[in-house]
Amino acid sequence: MKDVIASYEALVLIFERIHLFLQRLNRYTAIPLTPEMTSLLGKIMAQVLSVLALSTKEMKERRISGSIPLGILFHG
Repeated sequence: MKDVIASYEALVLIFERIHLFLQRLNRYTAIPLTPEMTSLLGKIMAQVLSVLALSTKEMKERRISGSIPLGILFHG
């Protein structure tokens, strides 16, 4: 049970980080973006979608494990 609670806490932390990024993204859309910045934001959004897809799959399977990497949003 302790592992399940830790997994849910890690998932909440990931969602909070995604939320903060999306708030900042709103500011980026108000300025002209360079091609490099557009590419970077595209890669970040792909990672966000990947995290959401994996989270959804795990929740549907009810197998959230303690192996959720907290640094997934910062993977280079």
